[in-house]
Amino acid sequence: MNSTPRRRILGAVAGLALAGLALAGCSAPSGGTGGGTGSADDLDAALEEGGELTYWSWTPSAEAQVAAFEEAYPNVDVELVNAGTNTEEYTKLQNAIKAGSGAPDVVQIEYYALPQFALSDSLVDLSQYGFGELEDQYSPGTWGSVTVGDAIYGLPQDSGPMALFYNKTVFDEFGLEVPTTWDEYVAAAEQLHTADPTKYITNDTGDAGFATSMIWQAGGKPFQVEGTEVTIDLADEGVQKWTGVWNQLVENDLVASVPGWTDEWFRALGDGTIATLVTGAWMPGVLQASVPEASGDWAVAPIPTYDGEPATAENGGGGQSVTSQSENPALAAAFLRWLNSDPASIEIFLESGGFPATTDDLSDPEFVGVESEYFGGQKINEVLTQASEEVVEGWQYLPFQTYANSIFGDTVGQAYADKRDLAEGLAEWQEQLVAYGNEQGFTVAE
Repeated sequence: MNSTPRRRILGAVAGLALAGLALAGCSAPSGGTGGGTGSADDLDAALEEGGELTYWSWTPSAEAQVAAFEEAYPNVDVELVNAGTNTEEYTKLQNAIKAGSGAPDVVQIEYYALPQFALSDSLVDLSQYGFGELEDQYSPGTWGSVTVGDAIYGLPQDSGPMALFYNKTVFDEFGLEVPTTWDEYVAAAEQLHTADPTKYITNDTGDAGFATSMIWQAGGKPFQVEGTEVTIDLADEGVQKWTGVWNQLVENDLVASVPGWTDEWFRALGDGTIATLVTGAWMPGVLQASVPEASGDWAVAPIPTYDGEPATAENGGGGQSVTSQSENPALAAAFLRWLNSDPASIEIFLESGGFPATTDDLSDPEFVGVESEYFGGQKINEVLTQASEEVVEGWQYLPFQTYANSIFGDTVGQAYADKRDLAEGLAEWQEQLVAYGNEQGFTVAE
């Protein structure tokens, strides 16, 4: 799931009410098998027998991967459909699930959105096909994002372990040390903005994906989910750690009020107005493609921490799942197994600029040791692959995270705009999330 600007634009999806689907019927939709039962042997048999599959994906590598798969397995015909990016695709998938027909066999789903489809029995539990044996092939953070309890609802494709991307040219010009702790990061922000009020350590106008990833990195666990039982605590210790740092930047006007993924944002990254980004490992491809004028200026370092001990989180990324409407779930699972575990498919994905979730590739000396011309010859994957091993465990998303993200700007985003305590905005967000979850039939506690 290569990073694209649209990946971070969550869009207005309040009307999706995906969570309502979760409790509308907790059995497999009609028109499919509901996954049935099977085994790993069934996958090989299904590939030999062949058949037709439909695959929804927006990844740049999808077309080449499908072509390579069909060449390897000529008895299988895969129809590739770009049903839209993230929320656009999820709306279509939701409508197909609600109608009981029209869903693809295999669908691309980002990690944050997967739980709500899994809870509604809209996805096949792949553990029946021996997918549990594939666990060691993936980084722990990404594997945890496609599993719910003992059930496996997808295979990871890419990952976004967070790191610090910084403009080395700006840091050198203003004598800034690369921060290793968040206290040092705040100090660097103050030093930079005092020296040149037109420059900022970073930008942030309130982004749900960024905020939740930062809370994750701080050890927060604000969302706890057990079936339809949900607990929301957006004031736990990890949340307070993050707001304690970020409030210093927001309230003191030390972050640029420049929305991400806008022309202004790209210009600011190119001219040094924004000096750092704390984001996922997919960012190098974005910088190279969209900020070519800054080639040689940027570098990568580990994300700052609260106590100096390595700890990071995932930001972005996703994988693919088999839908319960698939009339041939074994063949769909076999295609998915190939898509996200076969070396030929992974190679295509990496060539398209993706950052892998597979441990073999994350530890491959050729991948780790590549020197990036854009980053001044730095072996940036040394930093990024190390980050993939340092993702804090235990994070959960809400089973209505897509809706949650859609109202973030109206709650926490207003705290950013007013330059006030982010904890107040988070409290407002929590209040609305609790009400929404209970309206959708979940039992939500605080």
